[in-house]
Amino acid sequence: MTQWEIAAKGNISPEMKIVAQTEGVDVNFLREKIAHGKIVIPANINHAGLKPCGVGEGLSTKVNANIGTSSDFGDITTELVKLHVALEAGADTVMDLSTGGDIPAIRRAIIQASPRAIGTVPIYQAGVMAIQDHGAIIKMTADDIFKAIEDNARDGVDFVTVHCGITQSAIARLKQQSRVTDVVSRGGAFTVGWMLHHDKENPLYEQYDRLLEIAREYDVTLSLGDGMRPGSLADATDRTQIEELLTLGELVERAWKAGVQVMVEGPGHVPINQIETNVKLQKLICKGAPFYVLGPLVTDIAAGYDHITGAIGGALAGMYGADFLCYVTPSEHLAIPDVDDVREGVIVSRIAAHAADIAKGVPGALERDRQMSMARKKLDWDEQAKFALDPEKFQRVHKQRATTGAACSMCGKYCAMELVGQYLGVKADKC
Repeated sequence: MTQWEIAAKGNISPEMKIVAQTEGVDVNFLREKIAHGKIVIPANINHAGLKPCGVGEGLSTKVNANIGTSSDFGDITTELVKLHVALEAGADTVMDLSTGGDIPAIRRAIIQASPRAIGTVPIYQAGVMAIQDHGAIIKMTADDIFKAIEDNARDGVDFVTVHCGITQSAIARLKQQSRVTDVVSRGGAFTVGWMLHHDKENPLYEQYDRLLEIAREYDVTLSLGDGMRPGSLADATDRTQIEELLTLGELVERAWKAGVQVMVEGPGHVPINQIETNVKLQKLICKGAPFYVLGPLVTDIAAGYDHITGAIGGALAGMYGADFLCYVTPSEHLAIPDVDDVREGVIVSRIAAHAADIAKGVPGALERDRQMSMARKKLDWDEQAKFALDPEKFQRVHKQRATTGAACSMCGKYCAMELVGQYLGVKADKC
């Protein structure tokens, strides 16, 4: 049975026990939230050695890191290094978005090497194979798409992005909308192109029950993709985006009736003053299903620094109720991320997630900041490193620019806390 079915029957799975212990919540609270679709535990029955995590209401905000080859860069060794770096930096999950090289072999290697949940976008495999075999993405068939999904599920993928909400009605709305950036989702573009060429309905929408059967068999969590997400601030919260969201809300309820775990993906590029509206609208329409956001990016002009724009949007989205942040790296819009980009993307997204957790009142979040502040007051650098989100950088920078005193080199002998501490009778423990 799926985690949803186990919870709905009033039972508790081993995965639920692990997640409850990790999160510091009561396992019956967790079970109830899963049974009502407000928490998911992506845990494919074929993913050996998985350390499960929970995503959703009442839990800490999670961070996903995207890795994967492209048509220009297809080195599996590099992607495995990125996987290691992402997990070491604290990513809760990783998505393999490979579109180059031997996609199934890359996916299997990543799943085997990862103790964390792995996500994919199966239509990438279907589209790339259609190009290889027939010369064009539009040559893929509905059976090709579902075969790719089942291949991913059988291999142990824990959650899959599927663009089920792109319908002929949504495309008609897109044509009327006159967007600045049209469709920026790669999977969405594959789907739209196929539908326009064949003048047919989206197979993932039309044959949704077929998708649910696969997901239920392997307990794959569906991540309902936002193929019509805005790729610019000018397109945010437009009719096309909302048209798709309304359809996703219907599909969420159908997934629950089939015993399938489901979450919903969100934008995208969103002005900072529209983030609250986007999150609350999704939560309302999708009946509290976990919300997975890309950023969101709060400006279009920060190329090279989009990890920062994504973190700003992610912190706000998390505060308003988003449950899952997909990281953005410094190379977003510029190039495939390298190892350093992956690490930096994870860290800044974790900062955003932690800031959101403080605002949400997640147990233990604010206490960590309190402990850091106490260590700062004592000028205890080893203790500070324990609470830092990036201990490696903390220690490296401090040691590179250290002084002979207890304080850091920013203030040196004029350290405010050290000076005032002397008058208050507080002595620094160590350098």
